[in-house]
Amino acid sequence: MIMPRIKLSEVARLARTSTKTASRVINGDPRVSAATRERVQRAVTELHYRPDPLARSLRRGTDDTIAVVVDEVSDPFFTRVIGEIERMALDRDITVIVASTRRLAERERTVLDGLAHRRIAGLIVASVTDDHSYLRSAHYPIVFIDREAIGLEADAVLVDDRAGARMAVEHLLAHGHRRIAFVGDRLDIATVRNRLEGFQAAMSAAGITTPEEYVVHMEPQLTEGRHAVERLLALDEQPTAIFSANTRCSLLTLPTLHRTGRTDVAFVSFGDFAMADALTPGVSVVNHSPELIGRLAADRLLRRLAGEKLAAETITAPLEVLARGSGELAP
Repeated sequence: MIMPRIKLSEVARLARTSTKTASRVINGDPRVSAATRERVQRAVTELHYRPDPLARSLRRGTDDTIAVVVDEVSDPFFTRVIGEIERMALDRDITVIVASTRRLAERERTVLDGLAHRRIAGLIVASVTDDHSYLRSAHYPIVFIDREAIGLEADAVLVDDRAGARMAVEHLLAHGHRRIAFVGDRLDIATVRNRLEGFQAAMSAAGITTPEEYVVHMEPQLTEGRHAVERLLALDEQPTAIFSANTRCSLLTLPTLHRTGRTDVAFVSFGDFAMADALTPGVSVVNHSPELIGRLAADRLLRRLAGEKLAAETITAPLEVLARGSGELAP
């Protein structure tokens, strides 16, 4: 036997409030008193009320769906960011669509155009382009992660890439290193570019000139990355320490160091990853919590979807050095 769908008006009646107020509670609007919110939530539970997604979609002109677009879904950093966003969205009965740009600007535009036609309610994006003015006509709120919006007024949740790189280099300098190499991928990615600038600034401040061959850029493929690290280790004057600009590069560099028996080379990764503390030596990292970034981004977007009028804001998440052994090796 199919039970009739409970109406929102029945929830409001049981909660002794208006249908509009009950709707605000169900949609996560914070502008409702705690007592009223509790009565509505109790009525929802007692009546087994479930919102009608089709009716809400027709009423709003959007689906109860948000999209998350990142470089690579398989990237350890973005995997954890997405997990936190999904957790917060699903708690509010909001569906999450995840897509990857493969770090291609033209694919980013194609993906975002396709999502717009799906009537998404909001977007969280780690953009790979340097001009976001094409998103000005978007009908949904947007929160940028990892990189700021350019040519567009929008929320962003990120870390200070330059400061994080300086922290890593200063950590290595404090342990006696002077021959420090930089390993990163494409300079057209803002985070890599900013972290290289932070690396260079810290080295210059210490009065050290970095040889050109100590700055390595690799495409994120296993074979090319391995060869790039091997060439670095084959230099006549080899670096005694390596700073990796992201987990993607770290997961290419570390296996090469272990395979070639060069775990004597000090190493600091910008970004933590699974099993980093289980290696010998444990991997020292500049830690920027993916879960925190995902939580801050989701909170910002969900507040906008609930109707809060917020000025665009850039939120900077904290950084810390986790010393586990690899970054504390002596030259």
